[in-house]
Amino acid sequence: MTTPLYELSALQLLERYRDRALSPVEVTQAVLARIERWEPHIHATYGLDAEAALASARASEARWTQGKPQGDLDGVPVTLKENIATRGTPTPIGSAATVLAPAAADAPAAARLREAGAVIVTKTTMPDFGFLGAAPSSFHALTRNPWDLGHNTGGSSSGAGAAAAAGYGPLHLGTDIGGSVRIPASFCGVFGLKPSQGRIPVDPPAAARVIGPMTRTVADAALLMQVVTRPDARDYMSLPPNDFAWQRLERNVKGLRIGLWTETMGGWPIDAEVKEAVLAAARLFEQAGAIVEPLADWTTLDMRMGMAHFFTMRCRVDLAAMPPERAKLAAGYIHQAAEFAASLTPEDTFRAFTRMQALRAATVAATQPFDYVLSPVSPVLPFAADAINSGSENLLKDSHFTSVFNQSEQPAASINCGHAKNGLPIGLQIAGRRFDDLGVLQMARFYESVRPAQARWPEPA
Repeated sequence: MTTPLYELSALQLLERYRDRALSPVEVTQAVLARIERWEPHIHATYGLDAEAALASARASEARWTQGKPQGDLDGVPVTLKENIATRGTPTPIGSAATVLAPAAADAPAAARLREAGAVIVTKTTMPDFGFLGAAPSSFHALTRNPWDLGHNTGGSSSGAGAAAAAGYGPLHLGTDIGGSVRIPASFCGVFGLKPSQGRIPVDPPAAARVIGPMTRTVADAALLMQVVTRPDARDYMSLPPNDFAWQRLERNVKGLRIGLWTETMGGWPIDAEVKEAVLAAARLFEQAGAIVEPLADWTTLDMRMGMAHFFTMRCRVDLAAMPPERAKLAAGYIHQAAEFAASLTPEDTFRAFTRMQALRAATVAATQPFDYVLSPVSPVLPFAADAINSGSENLLKDSHFTSVFNQSEQPAASINCGHAKNGLPIGLQIAGRRFDDLGVLQMARFYESVRPAQARWPEPA
């Protein structure tokens, strides 16, 4: 059976471009046709410009014909989360409250992609201000999970997760401040990497916020990292340029010490199917010679409330900066967060910051003895498409396993480790020590190579 062009990996596309077996134009046309089939169902895109994408593909085709490809991704289709600026396209940040104005310049990641010859096909959706680990937005139509349209994609890189699962080309970029790459990667059954803080230049830079790849294969994510980690002076918080051999993914796990984090200090349960899938994945590491040891939850409610207080205050500040007639257009969950923040004193806000620092210190201390840590990405399966969380009494539950690694600045990935009885995907999180982004990719590639056969990708009805 011939693989459809929209399903080919970036590495496969580049090989076929080199052999003149494929043209970037026909691949871009196939991706656009795929988007046309899926979009009425999942609503993952924003700012799609088919003519601009085809013009970029034709320019790439001409370069390949001349034997002069422009860069590492020449002719490869890519999507970007809409808060990653692309010149000339407004960035609503998921909210109807945002005044739409064309972006004056490409953000660093977008600039690197253009320099590498990638074909930017479309932007992808997100919830208001990236505040949710779920899809609902006051600006975008509700993004739905391709595996089951009645269920959520997760967030805040909602459209990127759905686009990767639906086959909108091989490469997608999301952003992550508390799980926003990993949760939608988990819910949509794709691979997602939250790199070390500063590994990919961001403009404007912000504490805990990173950009990360979302792909169907680990190797494609590594290829994307090879491009978007290149330096950009606009990010004054970025790490020094690296010389990682990003494609050197094969690694023996024998003798590695791996922590297994599946219990919570609060005692609330992880979904049984999620836990069993993670334990089964851990057994594969153990069978290959890794030393897998239980890792107790090191977090406290006080630490986590620090994050909650800090980010709700951000909502209040963002709304206060807008004219009232604009602010009222933001989603209800933003207003609820801002109203809660109104009850906090300046001292409360300062203490929130110090509690976040305590969480960072505790995360580094707890995980430092291990080469890598395995855990669930989400403690729950994908919930209803229009819900803003899993509905638990513990509102911090959904990002329990992900947000800690944003605070500690450590790399962490989500890779599919199975499907529940209802067919919905389950994500395994693999975290490493700070700066060991390549090691996390290598562990993900190991697991990818030994995991059971994967379910076929979803198709539109």
